[in-house]
Amino acid sequence: SQFLSELTRMFRRARSHGSVVLTMKRYDGRTKPAPREGRKPLPEPSEYMCLIRATLRTQKISTVVSCADRRLCI
Repeated sequence: SQFLSELTRMFRRARSHGSVVLTMKRYDGRTKPAPREGRKPLPEPSEYMCLIRATLRTQKISTVVSCADRRLCI
């Protein structure tokens, strides 16, 4: 809910001038880079999440939405 309230503020500020850029991408929860060739690969995630980013000029906000949370929003 904090992300949504901040996103609302961004859109209100952009109304007078500027634009908000939203990006969404699949996120598997990995925080480490993929291992080099010949090393043991990282395990596949059991479920993917959605990474949502918003940018207004120099201000950036982001959040991760799990699969269970998306079903609640629909």
